[in-house]
Formats: sequence, C-alpha cells, structure tokens
Amino acid sequence: MTAPKSRYRRALAVPAGMALATALAVLPNVTASAADDAPSATADGPALSYVVNVRPGHGVPAHVLQAITRAGGSVVIAYDRIGVIVVHSADPGFAARMRTVRGVDSAGATRNAPLPAQSTTDVGTPKVLGTEEVAGVRAADGQDPLEPLQWDLPAIKADKAHEKTLGSRRVTVAVIDTGVDDTHPDIAPNFDRQASANCVSGKPDTTDGAWRPSASESPHGTHVAGEIAAAKNGVGVTGVAPGVKVAGIKVANPNGYFYTEAVVCGFVWAAEHHVDVTNNSYYTDPWYFNCASDPDQKALVDAVTRASLYAERKGTVNVAAAGNENYDLASHSITDPVSPNDGTPSDRVIDPHECYDIPTQLPGVVTVSATGAKGLKSSFSNYGLGVVDIAAPGGDSTAYQAPQSPATSGLILGPLPGGKWGYMAGTSMATPHVAGVAALIKSTHPHAPAALVKALLYAEADATPCTDPYDINSDGKVDAVCEGTRNRNGFYGWGTADALAAVTE
Repeated sequence: MTAPKSRYRRALAVPAGMALATALAVLPNVTASAADDAPSATADGPALSYVVNVRPGHGVPAHVLQAITRAGGSVVIAYDRIGVIVVHSADPGFAARMRTVRGVDSAGATRNAPLPAQSTTDVGTPKVLGTEEVAGVRAADGQDPLEPLQWDLPAIKADKAHEKTLGSRRVTVAVIDTGVDDTHPDIAPNFDRQASANCVSGKPDTTDGAWRPSASESPHGTHVAGEIAAAKNGVGVTGVAPGVKVAGIKVANPNGYFYTEAVVCGFVWAAEHHVDVTNNSYYTDPWYFNCASDPDQKALVDAVTRASLYAERKGTVNVAAAGNENYDLASHSITDPVSPNDGTPSDRVIDPHECYDIPTQLPGVVTVSATGAKGLKSSFSNYGLGVVDIAAPGGDSTAYQAPQSPATSGLILGPLPGGKWGYMAGTSMATPHVAGVAALIKSTHPHAPAALVKALLYAEADATPCTDPYDINSDGKVDAVCEGTRNRNGFYGWGTADALAAVTE
C-alpha cells in the first residue's frame, strides 16, 4: 500500500471566548500621520487570505493597521501575543506592499485559490467495519466489543497500561483536524466542549457543534479522536488513553484544506484553553514544504512557528505526523510534486533543511513515524535521522506486514462519524497513539511542563533498532535506508511509544 499525495497524514477544512480574548489585539484608532506612505491598492485580483507578522505583545501598531487598509486589506483577527494578523485582500500586490512597511517582519498569502478555496481532491475513503466482521469478534472480560481487532493497543502495551489507569479526566488532548463528531458513542463520554472550536476562518467559532464535520467532510478527525480517547464503556473500540478528555479544533475547510490562518487559530485556541496535548495529523496547505527563500512561504512558517511555540510555552505538547511519501526528511534533496495543491503544482526539488513541512518540522514539535503490524516502519512513512522523534502503530498493507491474528486487519480501527467504525492507515494514525501516551504521562505527572512530558516520552520509548536492509515488499530492492543507532535512528527516533511505561512511576 502506498499513500496518495494528500494533505491528510494517512495512506489510503462565533466570536472568541473570554479565555482567548487575552491573545487578541485591541485595534487602535488610526490617524493619517501614523501611517507609512504605502502606495494605494488595486483590488483587481481574487480575494485571498494573508498573514502579516509583527512584533509580538504590543498590539497592532497604528501605522501597520493603516498600511493594511491602504494596501487593500481588512483585518479578520489579530493574535497580539504572537504578533500574527490575519488579513483578507483582493490586491495581488498586498503581501509585497506589506513587506515594505516598518515593523512588519514577514507577510504572505496563505493560499492560491480564491476565498473560499475550490478543490476536487479525493482524500480517500475509510474501510467501514462490516457487520460480518463484528459478528465474529469475541471480546475477553474487561475488553470493549471491538478491542480484539485493535492489534495496535498491545503493540504499545496500552492494554497493560489500562490495568493500572485509564488516564486522568484533568488531561485534555485537542485534535486539530477536520472536525470531531462528539455525538459518537465512543467519543461523547470524554468530549471537552469548552476546549473545542471551529477555526477554519482563522477566527474561533464556538457555536454549538461548529467543531463537527459535515456529512460531506472527511471522517479523519473523528477517527483520530477515537484512537486517542475512545471511552472504555462497553461500546466499540478503546482509545490509548480512554480516561482523558478529547477536544475537537476544526481547521480544515469544507474542501479539505488546512490553511495557515486556521492552524494558527488552532494552536492559540489550544494554548488559551489549557490543552495538554495537541494532535496534528496534516500538513499546512498549500505547500507540502515551505521554503524560507520564498517570502510568502517564509511568512507561513513564521506564523505557525509562533503559534506552536506559544502553545508549548503555555504547557501544551504538540505532536505531529511525519507524512506518508516515504521521504527521507534528513536528506538534502526531495522532489515535491504536489505544491501548491490549490493551484498549479510542479515537480520542484527542495532541501528539507531549508524548506519545511509545517508543523511536522517545527522546533519543539514531536514528530511521529508509523509502524505496521510487524513493528517495522510502514511502507509509506516518512523518516529521517534527527527529524523523527518516535514511532507508533499507523498500519500498513497486509501484503507487507500481515498481523499475527487473521481476525485483525493490518490497518487501524477507529470511530467514524454517524456512530460507525472503520479502518484507516497512515502516520495520521500513528500520531494519536503518541498523543495518547503523552496524555498518560501527563496523567501520571500532572505538574510536568511540556519539556518534561516530551523527555519522558522519549526516555520511556522502547528502543527499536534500524531495519537493515529495509525491503518491505520483498522484491529484492532496498526501499529506504535507516541511519543511526539502536537508541535513536531515522526510522523510529528514540523508539516505539510505550504506554505501560507512561503510567509506571
């Protein structure tokens, strides 16, 4: 099984609450004398979204605000604590104009497609669990009905961890994704409504249910949420940390795009609502890799970096998927054929040391590779020494890594919207396993700062040596090269996540 080129990390898009208000800028009154002498705008292009990055913590300077207006922009929201302003403009030269304004660190378009973005991207369909498969499952005492199909739980000793604890209700994991169906019987008991929002516009919407996917939107976020914290309640599946809370922060628009303004909003919302862990199983559209040499792409890296680091400073551990293209992220040359995915993509050769997959390659983020049922790197999983921090089950084709039990699938079982369950695979599915283990660590060490939670996550991982040679499809050709030692390497980072160690003091 190989992964399609998809922004989702798998194989097969109301006014702010009071807690967020402290992160928003109060826009000052502007006088003509305060503004830079910026040229007037020409609104002859499609309406696009932009980020303008200024010095954090000082509000929006009056001259910057007037420059935004003169350049044809209207402010959607300003995140003062991190100095990121979300702006809409129909002037094709808006970003270039703003980069000449005193006090502007960077500015760039977050998209190529007009507002709202148009897309016909096929993001794949999960394999829905059939009634015949369900009928054949025989759960042991203490197991949820579908738990015997979850080979991934014993792979990280989560089943043993649950004998000690299910996790703390004081811990919340936010799924920054396509939305979460909080009405699903596996998710409803643990859902944290106060920490949930819709951030698609870049401005949080807390209308009841705004965090849910519509019937036509991807089930991705719901599946991820269930992998983390599906309740152990005699229904369906069991999450890695079935006693913690899970929140939904919707950042993918109806066409499936994860744009920068939404991702920034997601991290800031999580930070201001005391979320302990965020799960990020996506890349920020429209660029798979954002190059610092391009002023627009640099602005996107700046904005998401500020937001993710702000969340970490507030105590949040950010966990992200490594991606599904079998790329070596530690190499110096990768061909990216999908960017920009909302425009006209081309085969561009990039250096991942200078062009970044965000949030995956951002400082402080826990980067997760995927393993299959045999414990080997999944055929599709990205890798790279010094980039991948930890590994966890993400599934793979049974042709490559058949599970020991014929009753289980080589994919990952989880909830789907509408009270269903189904199989998915990808680093999208590996990441929630790590987020769940991080939540168990936080449950065991409730006062641990983010840095300590990450340190324990790595120290407690099961050291996993390189697979050498790595010929996953047994065709006689090496499919990827693992570099590093048993204790830290490009395929598995510090090792495979260990849920039992997370709950053992």
